[in-house]
Parts: sequence; C-alpha cells; structure tokens
Amino acid sequence: MSTKSLVLMALLVSTGAALYVVIPGFNGGMKPDFMLTMMFVGILLFPYAKHVFLLAATTGILSGLFSTFPGGFLPNIVDKLITAFIFLLAVQLLKKYASRLPAVISLTAAGTLLSGTIFLSAAILLIGAEIPFLPLVLTVVLPAMVLNAIAIGFIYPIIMTLVKRSKFETAVSAA
Repeated sequence: MSTKSLVLMALLVSTGAALYVVIPGFNGGMKPDFMLTMMFVGILLFPYAKHVFLLAATTGILSGLFSTFPGGFLPNIVDKLITAFIFLLAVQLLKKYASRLPAVISLTAAGTLLSGTIFLSAAILLIGAEIPFLPLVLTVVLPAMVLNAIAIGFIYPIIMTLVKRSKFETAVSAA
C-alpha cells in the first residue's frame, strides 16, 4: 500500500465526512451517509482486501462518531465492514463493467440499500433499539439510496478525471 493510495483514500474519506456533517438531517435527524458513497469510490479505485478493510474501518468509525442515531457507533462500524466487503465482491464479480458509470450508479444504489438494512438490523440486534424497521427503510434508506445514486453520478466522473490526470496508480488507471 503506497503513500499515494493512502493519501487518496484519506481524501475520499475526509470529503465524505465533510459532506456528511454539512448535509441536513430529515425524519427526526436521520441523514444520508455520503461517507458511504466515498467509501464505494475508494473500493472502486482500490479493490484489494487490505485497502477495503482500511476504508471500511475508517469510514465506520467516523460515521459512528458523527452519527445522530442513538447508540449508532457500533452499528455503523459493523455496517461499513460488512457492506464494504460485499461491495468488493460485487466489484470483483463485475470486474469488466464495474468502472462504467451505469454500473457504478447501480452498485452504489444497491450498496446503500444493503448498508441501511445492515445498519438498522445491527442497531436492533446489538443495542436493542426498538425502532420501526420497515418505516425507516422506506423513509430514510430508500431516499438515501436515491441521493447516493445521484451523487455518485456527479462525483465519480470528476474523481476519475482527476485520478487519470494525476497519474495515480489505481484499479481504474490500470484497466
């Protein structure tokens, strides 16, 4: 793992954290997780287990620290670790198409839905939260899925252009 790749992953995570902090909450303070979107970009750029673990752990800890969900620290860490490796598996299975924008948007939408479902399930199982699962999926997770899909549609082409111009060695530049 090179210093350049660590710096790029740190920039992605910090950009996601900044977006997460400034985006206003809805439905009782719940908000879409743009750190998740940037984690997905990081996985697309560096689809290797050690990179994914680092991205997932960092994103999970920061998401947990910034979480407005009561007791959301541990569920965020569990959610990001599981989601990241399932997302990595999907990227590896779709290796030929994974860097194309329609596939990136679809993977992000599916990953956000998976993440939200895992987060709510972990909150119920780990902290015993008595939350209305289906209403939260419908009112928070699905809107977050749409917002993340739209966001990645704008963000991903910009990041790819910057990565190619800067001559970073990533999975996308190697393809």
